[in-house]
Amino acid sequence: MDQQMKEMKIEIKVDEKDAAGSFANFANIAHSPEEFIMDFLFINPTPPGYGKLVSRIILTPQHAKRLLFALSDNINKYESVNGEIKLSSGTPNAKTVQ
Repeated sequence: MDQQMKEMKIEIKVDEKDAAGSFANFANIAHSPEEFIMDFLFINPTPPGYGKLVSRIILTPQHAKRLLFALSDNINKYESVNGEIKLSSGTPNAKTVQ
């Protein structure tokens, strides 16, 4: 990263609604040569059941890879303090749609 980028300061403004966050218990990831599309959904399994898209994030392939590294680093740091994150046997495997 060059010196100009290190010295750049950006003021981030966040709407109250966005600052509160959204709960998602399912994610779907698709990609094309130009972008990765990550859909975060809330799936309510209680009959009759329904799903709702809570957020869609569209990233360039380069940003998607940076996100992968950042998430991996954060999970490693979390587990070093709190122990291994265990997945329940009912947890579905990751699914990627192309």
